[in-house]
Amino acid sequence: MPDRGGGPTGPRIRVGRPSRRARTLLMTLGVLAVLAMAFVMFAGFWTDWLWYRSVSYSSVFTTTLWTKIGLFLVFGLLMAVVVGLNIWLAHRLRPPLSAMSLEQQSLDRYRMSLAPYKKWVLLAIAALVGLIAGASASGQWRTWLMYVNGVAFGQKDPQFHLDVSFYAFDLPWYRFLLGFGFAATVLSLIAAALTHYLYGGLRVTSPGARATGAATGHLSVLLGVFVSLKAVAYWLDRYGLAVKSSDFKATDNWTGLRYVDANAYLPAKTILFCIAAICAVLFFATLWRRTWQLPVIGFGLMVLSAILIGGLYPAIVQKFQVQPNEQAKEAPFIRKNIEATRDAYDIDRAQVQDYSGKSTTDDDAKLRASADDAASYRVMDPNVVSPAFQQLQQKRNYYQFPKTLDVDRYKDADGKDQDTVIGLRELNINGIPKRNWINDHFTYTHGYGAIAARGTTTGKNPKGSPDFTEAGLPTTGDLGSYEQRIYYGEKTEQYSIVGGPQKELDYEEDGEKTTSYKGDSGVSLSNTFNRAAYAVAFSEPQILYSGAIGDGSRILYNRTPKERVEAVAPWLTIDGDAYPAVVNKRIQWVVDAYTTTNGYPYASRTTLGDTTADSLTTNQRAVVAQQNQVNYIRNSVKATVDAYDGKVTLYEWDTKDPVLKTWRKAFPGTVQSRSDIPQELMDHLRYPQDLFKVQRELLTRYHVTNPAQFYSGSDAWQVPDDPTNKESGSVPPYYLSIKMPDQTAQKFSLTTTFTPKGRPDLGAFMAVDADAASKDYGTIRLLRVTSTVKGPGQVQSELNGNDDVAEFVRNLKGTDSDIEYGNLLTVPLEGGFLYIEPVYTRGGTQNYPLLRKVAASYGSKTVFKNSLGEALNEVFGVTGAEPPEGTTRPPGETRPPATGDAALKQAIADAQKAYAESEAALKKPDWDAYGKAQADLQDALQRAAAAQPKSDGKAPDGKTSDGKAPDGKSGADASGDSGGTTKPASTEGG
Repeated sequence: MPDRGGGPTGPRIRVGRPSRRARTLLMTLGVLAVLAMAFVMFAGFWTDWLWYRSVSYSSVFTTTLWTKIGLFLVFGLLMAVVVGLNIWLAHRLRPPLSAMSLEQQSLDRYRMSLAPYKKWVLLAIAALVGLIAGASASGQWRTWLMYVNGVAFGQKDPQFHLDVSFYAFDLPWYRFLLGFGFAATVLSLIAAALTHYLYGGLRVTSPGARATGAATGHLSVLLGVFVSLKAVAYWLDRYGLAVKSSDFKATDNWTGLRYVDANAYLPAKTILFCIAAICAVLFFATLWRRTWQLPVIGFGLMVLSAILIGGLYPAIVQKFQVQPNEQAKEAPFIRKNIEATRDAYDIDRAQVQDYSGKSTTDDDAKLRASADDAASYRVMDPNVVSPAFQQLQQKRNYYQFPKTLDVDRYKDADGKDQDTVIGLRELNINGIPKRNWINDHFTYTHGYGAIAARGTTTGKNPKGSPDFTEAGLPTTGDLGSYEQRIYYGEKTEQYSIVGGPQKELDYEEDGEKTTSYKGDSGVSLSNTFNRAAYAVAFSEPQILYSGAIGDGSRILYNRTPKERVEAVAPWLTIDGDAYPAVVNKRIQWVVDAYTTTNGYPYASRTTLGDTTADSLTTNQRAVVAQQNQVNYIRNSVKATVDAYDGKVTLYEWDTKDPVLKTWRKAFPGTVQSRSDIPQELMDHLRYPQDLFKVQRELLTRYHVTNPAQFYSGSDAWQVPDDPTNKESGSVPPYYLSIKMPDQTAQKFSLTTTFTPKGRPDLGAFMAVDADAASKDYGTIRLLRVTSTVKGPGQVQSELNGNDDVAEFVRNLKGTDSDIEYGNLLTVPLEGGFLYIEPVYTRGGTQNYPLLRKVAASYGSKTVFKNSLGEALNEVFGVTGAEPPEGTTRPPGETRPPATGDAALKQAIADAQKAYAESEAALKKPDWDAYGKAQADLQDALQRAAAAQPKSDGKAPDGKTSDGKAPDGKSGADASGDSGGTTKPASTEGG
């Protein structure tokens, strides 16, 4: 019986079509959903355009955008046409229907299914491969711009005698085109083969011929194109040998040809090119012969040749010709590598001289006088004293200083350059008393002021603290009047909305106030469309409807100097450390930027992230370009970012760099000429740290120019680990005003040390003139140590084992204080090396480091004293009163002594009183009181020593002629300088 119902459960239920109203609603919702998704995608593009326009670098955005679009369209369309055309051609060349085999019967179902949709399937496949290819090609915008705008280097490689620009700019583009050609050919070959199989042009199990003549000809042409491209690849591989990296025991990351490359691989590539070209002709010949016999034989010959000629033959040459006499065979190629590497990293003009490392004079007075002129010893370590800046100058919890401060030069009261430690009081979003959206983004918007301290002296309140030259809120001091508000800084990572109805928290001379941003930075939020775009881009809907946003409101983002320079110049590699400078009454962030390439022939490569890492990069400062491998680098651009309005300015620095010239052609008008740099800014420009670290790493091997010596590695160096830092890592370079042996005056320099590979003693000392205003800027000086001299690690070990240090550390126990070692400075002095290291204590009543001691080492003598002057006197065996803290006295000049019994008794009484106060402060502990008492004690002892009569055979410092105090104790005990505390005997000795 027919089923007249809906089954056993009842009648069939008819589902009617949705009503017109429902259909209209669904269509409306669908359209709105599509528009919403489109707006979300458009919001990112629109906000980027607004940002670039706000910083006046819209040309960078448009050039990059149109280049990407052009590459996407050209290569996407080309891929789609090539693949689609081959599918269409394979379908058109299909054989006529014939008796069906079982194979064809099973395929017929698929043919019938595809028949109504063939055009759409073809378009879909072509569009898919086109989109993928276009997206991949758009990522090559840098390669295209460098190819089309490339400027000649004016130097040729030693093997093929082509300009370096061919390898740096042209070869990468040719390789991209070759890769694209391979991809298009392989995809076309696969698509055509599948189409031929589907429509019977290729048969697997059917009887008769396996392929029709048309399919054979079509696929043979594609295979011929593939083999032709392989021939081109073999030809380009010849040039690629000049920039090929390989393992070689002479050095890591060897780049360029070696003996086996020049004498085996190079001829092999040429032979393989010829074989591949012949094989391609055989494939094309199948259009007439309709047989694959010869092409297959030719292809097999090419594969066999690639194995024998391209693989086995070079291995035989390496084994039987090179290895038995490798040094002699490789010497010419090592020389080429040395010359290219030294030129590519700009170390070819490094001045290397032998330096004994042993003092050339026994005159202690001369050594002491020379020490005053040798360097401006920076006892304020910018890597240590940031907590002191934080505690003494933070003022509010919502301000902060960077963990590592910067070293710069500013004029002192006498108009002389003074090494200065400087840091900006930036906004600390985590210190805001009450966190909410308004406070985070409207109320607390900026930091306030630059804090600076002398690098060579300490303050007195408390003793051992930084000697501030610019301090307070708002700041006052040597920097004069300047715009103190900091809207752009290294720690300012969140967006802020300023200039509208909501006021910002600010500070003026008479206390807390509110302010409203007056700069022209940021993007206007006055219209609803922009607000909606930023609400989507930042995933913050309140931007769209908040009443705190109105007329005049502007949104500030991309606020770190590194972010801003990277955005406006995406072709630059940015140094990991931007530093502030007060220039023309504004705070300017100075950012060093590099042009790089990895296509310099014969120059060995280095990974920037590894090379620029040191003991400070673990948690204190950024690393440049983490995994970027390069073999050419230039500090070609100096950039500034205004801390108030965020204005980015790019200045040409290296006027000869062809890579910079290439990018300036690609982005005209973005980089200003070097002559436009203001003189006041020039006074603060310096040699960048990351470039210096790259160069010093290369110089561990490439200071050697003799191929035989380079191959043996007998004079290889290494950058020592930082002996003063608990974190592992290389010793960081130090900015220091220093006088090298061939100089007549101190120069602001960047310095480092080397040790022989695998040994702890000192191998070399390196300094580069870091003052951009100097005619010798960038001059690298290397002192190769020719005798056995203590290295930094050995000096630190000696210091740790020093009796005075041990007693000082013992006295710290129970006071909840720790010892912190500052930068271990190395200074060449009269043929030897002087080491200076500030020592800080941290803990007790103050949780920030205060300078308590200074260690010095020269020759075999290591001392640990209360001040730099005392340490220098002691290490050179020179006595005399020290100049007061914060002052400098010409060498040999001493404070006029007070003499007589009354002066002696008063000095002894003062010393006993100061000692008692020191002991009492140590028990609490009260480090401020302790520091003051120690200073009073030292002053009293000096007065007591100076007041003693000289007719009893005692020296003016109170010691006998044999160096002992009158009570028979050693000079260290008598001076009260043992361990940071003074014993009663030291006062009685007066």
